[in-house]
Amino acid sequence: MNTLIIKKLIVDDRNELFDADGMNYLEFPSDRSRIREYAMGILRECPTDFLEGGLLEQQLSEIIKNGISHGNKGDPAKILKVWYDFRKRARFIVLDEGEGFTNLDEWNEFFRRRQIALFERNFDLLLELARYRGPTSAEEDGGNSLIAAIEYWNGGMFYSRKRNKVGVVRWFPNGSEMDSFQTP
Repeated sequence: MNTLIIKKLIVDDRNELFDADGMNYLEFPSDRSRIREYAMGILRECPTDFLEGGLLEQQLSEIIKNGISHGNKGDPAKILKVWYDFRKRARFIVLDEGEGFTNLDEWNEFFRRRQIALFERNFDLLLELARYRGPTSAEEDGGNSLIAAIEYWNGGMFYSRKRNKVGVVRWFPNGSEMDSFQTP
């Protein structure tokens, strides 16, 4: 018997992922043309076995891009703050100066419906739900980066109550203590 486990984005200011003690810290101006440079600069300190053929860089770049593009609206006067560490896992906290992910609940409902359609093999509905487009989505937004992110960040993806700060963690098989970690 297959059981469906519904995943979603969680709002929880008190989640331990937001504890930045002992983490490295950087600030970046909101310059869209430098997103990859910012991510690669952070990942220079990352163990090579965490890089996963570029997947970590892709996911970190996406979080940085969201903070700069959606949160700070590309305003170079606004700062993106990033905390990170690579002790036993890849962990990031990203804070922008924006209003927050205002349609997070709408996205969770879209994703819940999408997961059910996939589980039930309702491919007609799944095609309708192939791409999320929120009220503030730009034309160049792919619409599916959060679907990939929620799968990639296997230790969780949490937002602050204001929803302008996200904490994420990825545990790796070679990162030690993976077997004893329980995802929320």
